[in-house]
Amino acid sequence: MVGRRALRWSEDGAQQDVAAPVICPLCERPIPRRARQSLHHLLPKLKGGARGETVRLHQICHSAIHARYSEAEIARRLADVAALREDPEIARFLAWVRTKPDDFHAPTRMTRGRRAAKREH
Repeated sequence: MVGRRALRWSEDGAQQDVAAPVICPLCERPIPRRARQSLHHLLPKLKGGARGETVRLHQICHSAIHARYSEAEIARRLADVAALREDPEIARFLAWVRTKPDDFHAPTRMTRGRRAAKREH
């Protein structure tokens, strides 16, 4: 690996510089350069994760997490990719999004339960 690019050998023996594909750790689909994407703090910044580990996700995958859960709930029980994948609501979303093209994006609305919880605070 050289920087963020991998070297690939062509048939004539010359090296070619090609970008290594980035895989979304949540939906496990490639993230093309043209796709909307963002960094997700596994421990939310508001809960002490400002300098913590981040993962690159499709924007739709990132939005799905924050549309369903508060920062507190993410910090408490969903602070790693495995826990996110095992969550029933996220698992349902992942089953759906895996049928879409790698660069698919659609607006994500906050769930009814999350909207109701926000109104209570």
